[in-house]
Amino acid sequence: MDGRRSLGRRFGWLWAAYAVSAFGTSLSFGAFPLIAVLVLHAGPAAVSALAAAGLAVGAAVAVPLGPWVEFRRKRPVMVAMDLVRFAALLSVPAAYALGVLGFVQLLAVSVVVAAADITFGAASGAFLKSLVGGDDLLIANGRFEATNWTSIVIGPPLGGAAIGLFGPVTTLLADAVSYLLSALGIGAIGGGEPRPAPTTEAKGSLLEGWRYILASPVLRPLFFNTVLVNALIMVPVPLLTVLMLGPLGFAPWQYALAFSVPCLGGLLGSRIARPLVARFGRHRVLLTSGVLRACWPLGLAFVGPGNAGLLLVMAVELGVITSCAVFNPVFSTFRLEMTPTDRVVRTLSAWSVSGKLTTAALTALWGLLATFTGTREAIALAGLLLLATPLLLPRRPAAVPEASQDALPSSAGST
Repeated sequence: MDGRRSLGRRFGWLWAAYAVSAFGTSLSFGAFPLIAVLVLHAGPAAVSALAAAGLAVGAAVAVPLGPWVEFRRKRPVMVAMDLVRFAALLSVPAAYALGVLGFVQLLAVSVVVAAADITFGAASGAFLKSLVGGDDLLIANGRFEATNWTSIVIGPPLGGAAIGLFGPVTTLLADAVSYLLSALGIGAIGGGEPRPAPTTEAKGSLLEGWRYILASPVLRPLFFNTVLVNALIMVPVPLLTVLMLGPLGFAPWQYALAFSVPCLGGLLGSRIARPLVARFGRHRVLLTSGVLRACWPLGLAFVGPGNAGLLLVMAVELGVITSCAVFNPVFSTFRLEMTPTDRVVRTLSAWSVSGKLTTAALTALWGLLATFTGTREAIALAGLLLLATPLLLPRRPAAVPEASQDALPSSAGST
């Protein structure tokens, strides 16, 4: 079966590195807003500002890194970004232990981590495309997606329990260690990686990535759709955190449980994505799952206290996550296939920077909006706007350009 086919020893190390960092990140799910609320006693506006400023400044810092990474070996960049995230996150429990943790430090760490996330993601996408190709690329992305959702099923409940037992910064310490282990795993991949040959575009800015996206009749609608959908799904999260941990009286472990159990749908979606493509075609799967993922979040505006409220959050998140888990690996594979090898890093960086800046701007706006209209009303508005985003999905299927097909290796090898 394709799900058990070996993609080679080198991919195995990459997958292992991804898994350990994914589990670390999931263990620390919501750590920054939790620390802001439980330790620094921040309100909705401050928690939203923390999320927004970290994304925005981190994205701005990452802008010059995309062109720099494009023409350098990707694996050393990935290791460096893992080590940067390790050091930044480690500073939070250290400051907490010394009694000097403050809002400014949380903000600074969130900026550094956001910039490193963008840079690592762009470099890893280019590295994956050089490592596997053809049908194996969708298999690889499906395995990453399944690993991600598996980690979210397990991580947040354990993280919530760890916070209850050992304190609010425990999970950030675990997340920091996971990046150190990821760096070691990526270093163990081995094998040669030639330095990309310099070209006349080597000095190009990240604008080259945006130009390529906006000039593509296929990628352009997907770009606007994914950026807006991801932002509108994420902006209510800080508000929901304050609502659930504050007025509704949920414990941290209940908050974590509400978002972890539905991730079983993510595991299911990631496993059925490839069979669905084989049966119905890539375009139909992208369109259908893209529509479905926008239909659920409006329900979060109606969450109440007690078990009924907890079940409502779980049901909404199950629908969102299952739909996203089908959409994401198919979309990620298609985007890589549609992007020439010498533009992958700049294109992925431009995409990621746009997404983070949009999420940051809308998160800050929604925090301000919640101050004037109320938390539930702000969450409801995000859900209503999401219902319009399927209009941006491409209506016609598109073929992969021959140049991009030629750039992909025919197989990953096996061991």
